Amino acid sequence: MFGGVKTRRESVLLLGLGGVGFYLAKRLQHEEYAVTAIEPDATRIRDADEALDIRLIRGEAMDIERWREAGAGQMACVIAVTNNDAVNMMAMQIGHKFGIPCRIARVRSRQYGMADALLTSDDLHTDLLIHPEELVAQEIVRLIRLRDGNEVIEIAGGQIQMLAARIGADSALAGKTLQEISAAFDSFAFRVVAVARGISTIIPRGTSELQPHDQVVAMVGEKSLPELMRIFGVSQSRRQRILIVGGGLIGSRVAELLQGAVEVKLIEADERRAESLTHLLSRTEILQGDGSNAAVLSLAGVEEVDTFIAATGENETNIMSSLLAKNLMVKDKNGVGSGEKTIALVNKEDYLVLASTIGIDLALNKKIMAASEIMKFIRRSQLISVAHLHGFDAEVVELVAGPKALITRKPLARLDASLHEHMLVGAVHRDGVWRIAVGDTQVRPGERAIVICHSLQLQEVRRLFSV
Repeated sequence: MFGGVKTRRESVLLLGLGGVGFYLAKRLQHEEYAVTAIEPDATRIRDADEALDIRLIRGEAMDIERWREAGAGQMACVIAVTNNDAVNMMAMQIGHKFGIPCRIARVRSRQYGMADALLTSDDLHTDLLIHPEELVAQEIVRLIRLRDGNEVIEIAGGQIQMLAARIGADSALAGKTLQEISAAFDSFAFRVVAVARGISTIIPRGTSELQPHDQVVAMVGEKSLPELMRIFGVSQSRRQRILIVGGGLIGSRVAELLQGAVEVKLIEADERRAESLTHLLSRTEILQGDGSNAAVLSLAGVEEVDTFIAATGENETNIMSSLLAKNLMVKDKNGVGSGEKTIALVNKEDYLVLASTIGIDLALNKKIMAASEIMKFIRRSQLISVAHLHGFDAEVVELVAGPKALITRKPLARLDASLHEHMLVGAVHRDGVWRIAVGDTQVRPGERAIVICHSLQLQEVRRLFSV
């Protein structure tokens, strides 16, 4: 812990140290919250004790004595992310009885907490109800409906756009530094703000050189997005034919949201589940088979689809089937694809950046998405907005510079060199409009800025912007 029990605002009670819980504990610790976790599994307790500096209590989330041991009455927030929906929802009732002001629960079932549900968030005494699978499904659908299945994030009220794109082996940008690229395309302002390479996320500088197979994120003004897409070789055609592997909560939900509007096929390995889906998804073609098998993918018509989505519960299956599909999709006579996209669910954090750099166009992680939504809610009084870049170990945040903030003392290019490895100011709000930031930009006191930083460096970025 960070110096014992802190104020109500800073103390967090975490129930469950599974995938979401462990990742969330790591994020909370790095942002200097005082975290106490209750977890029944001895192996998870041991792993957390070795990797994290938080208070650990072994016990069941429903054991009131463990809550008392944790000092529940002094907590600012309780977050229930066990693997049991009923436990998480009941924890909200217990948290309410203890007078914990902020209560957050993860619930997989869409029967609870939704606008049309019998039991709403208010009924459950919950400030935030997180549905991880729904978050991922909605994000996939948003990307498909938006622009060619490429990741485009709107920030600053839509005035600033962030585009994720891959640097192809034959790209004119490969082998060039960011300074050279900016000089070659100087008719409008844009900035490359993150690069995924191998298993690492790089916050680039002007001297950084783009390499083939890099996955990059560039920031640009809304009106200049089409031009930026042209430079990066990104088309804007609509995706019309979708093939999904995996008929679980995410795959079936994506099909449900898209069927009727586009042509959707879904491959499910389990025969009984496949039969059930034929009744649930009347406008989706359901196929039973192994989605990591090339013959099965070919029978499903993978060569003709525009977007391939791997949403099974197995990381390796999703990654390998996506790479297989990428190679089977229609290519021209030179062996070059015409814009087909692969989207994979990658639940292992260590694989996330790697998946984005070996050929998969978008890698989504439900535990990171769920944790990011929770962190966004917790930070809502400290940060104006925050977003996580899929496939990158990076965050996008909007902050206000304090009257005497360190960030205001020098132009960006003259800041401490060590800062450039972990953060980058992408845009500032000046004279009523958002402007892309460059090296000689100096953030002024009271100005809003959009910053890109490594996920675990957010606390340091906040210090730079504070008084």
